[in-house]
Amino acid sequence: MQREIPGKHRMELHLTFSHSVLAGEGRDWVGKFHVRGRYDLADGRCYWTKRYVGKHDVYYKGFNEGKGIWGAWEITSTSPHYHGGFHIWPEGMSDPTYPELAEAADLPVQVEQASRELAPVGK
Repeated sequence: MQREIPGKHRMELHLTFSHSVLAGEGRDWVGKFHVRGRYDLADGRCYWTKRYVGKHDVYYKGFNEGKGIWGAWEITSTSPHYHGGFHIWPEGMSDPTYPELAEAADLPVQVEQASRELAPVGK
């Protein structure tokens, strides 16, 4: 049986990406962890293991779509197994799962004014 842990869980995460290797460290409500995995620039796919210090591992498989990385995570070392979705994004970017609404519109050009401006000179 697999269960999903409900709700969002924030984490402090520092990642580096170099020569197809993804590495980093961080902490969240479970504890401190280390991250090690791979990524592919050609298709945006990536996968890694988050290894909690002295605890379990969490396996991640995701995709970079330009607004961070999203995908699925799974813990297989416990019974029951746990799984869920994730979305991580760069520091300074607002949470892409809560889009901010903005309103903007071009003012319409008055047809009469546009017609006069386009009229040939001398006629």
